[in-house]
Amino acid sequence: MEEVSSALYGANGASGAGGASGASMTKAAAPPFTMYDFGWVVLCIGMAIGSGVVFLPVQMGVKGALVSIISLAIAYPIVYLISKLYIQSLSATKNCDDYAQVITQYLGKNWGMVLGVVYFVMLLKAMFGYSSAITSDAASYLETYGVTQHSLQGEVWFLAAVITVLVLIASSGERLLFKISGPLIATKLAIVVFLGFAMMPYWHLSNLELVWTGSFSMLRDIVLTLPFSMFSIYFVQILNPMNVAFRKVESDPQIATYRALRAMRYAYAILIVSVLFFCFSFLLSINHNDAVYALANNISGLALAAKVIPGSAVQVMSTVLDVAAIFTAFFGVFLGFQDAVRGIVLNLVDRFMARSDVFNRRLPYFIGAVAIGILVSWVKFGLSAMVLIQVTVPVYAFVTCLLPAYLVYRVGALRHLRSPAAIVVLVYGLVLMTVPVMKFFEH
Repeated sequence: MEEVSSALYGANGASGAGGASGASMTKAAAPPFTMYDFGWVVLCIGMAIGSGVVFLPVQMGVKGALVSIISLAIAYPIVYLISKLYIQSLSATKNCDDYAQVITQYLGKNWGMVLGVVYFVMLLKAMFGYSSAITSDAASYLETYGVTQHSLQGEVWFLAAVITVLVLIASSGERLLFKISGPLIATKLAIVVFLGFAMMPYWHLSNLELVWTGSFSMLRDIVLTLPFSMFSIYFVQILNPMNVAFRKVESDPQIATYRALRAMRYAYAILIVSVLFFCFSFLLSINHNDAVYALANNISGLALAAKVIPGSAVQVMSTVLDVAAIFTAFFGVFLGFQDAVRGIVLNLVDRFMARSDVFNRRLPYFIGAVAIGILVSWVKFGLSAMVLIQVTVPVYAFVTCLLPAYLVYRVGALRHLRSPAAIVVLVYGLVLMTVPVMKFFEH
């Protein structure tokens, strides 16, 4: 059941790639940081900067500085531990082509299928959300600037054309994505940092509410703020595609794991600095009543900033950030979505037949066609994403916290990862599972 590479582990179970995962690799032995590595750092940052960054300042303004600080102090270090454990727990297998295949090598085909479907569901909500936003925004911009006489939002051919172009770009390989996403991601990161500086003249310490109540309501608010804190720098969705990509270009799994972890660390460090500055600049500039109003009316932090910063600069930056965030996040999520669908298909096919080279060559086209069909149907019929949104946090908690921690204690080849950090990730996942319950008690 466990097809773990013997090259990575000695007879005593000590790790090569996973245990050290590059941590013990000397600088002299470490592979150079190339433009390929840089491209993955950029994609990780692009995956993280999205709705989480935009809405976290509003949540912080509503819940207060103390709740926000505690939530961030809990979430940010644990996001690092989650990302590190996630990569390490998926790096000790002989083959590493997709998520379901990795789980199959650890737990068998049936669990590979079940958990592959859960992984698919985790990514599906984001795919639906981004595809709906892209098509509606594209139709709106074409009408606004006089390219079309009416909105094309309801036209199947338009939806299919936009989504097909996006899927073709996302399916064309990492290097093309680096070229297309790189400038967009650099732009939105620059906007986030610029807005943080632009808010500085409007800072008021009176906007900080450092009130310790020690009550259940405070505990509830901390738990409810954890998802916002986590998703503001969260890019776990792209970690397995990144790990698979490095395994394909490196013959030594240890070096591949080292490069994946290094790219993750660089992206994490950049996000920590920029997002924290952005969010606390907002917190110091926006009063509690404005934040409550924004939350009640589903207004983002960018729209709220327009009330503080005069002129049209914020509106322009909001539009640019919106477009850049949606497109780059779609590309990042699609890599994970492609990984999930491929794993499910291969898990089913391998049960009944031997795969031919022709099948393997045609599989990416099949996945692209399936993605286009699902997304066009979703957008065309305007199906509600509420059910998926409600289960998103528990599913993320299961896939990225509970499952890796379980694998560490279930799979002998991962015993070197058994540590207090794995326990912390497990406990954090259990806490996230309570978010829907805490939401019930919010009112």
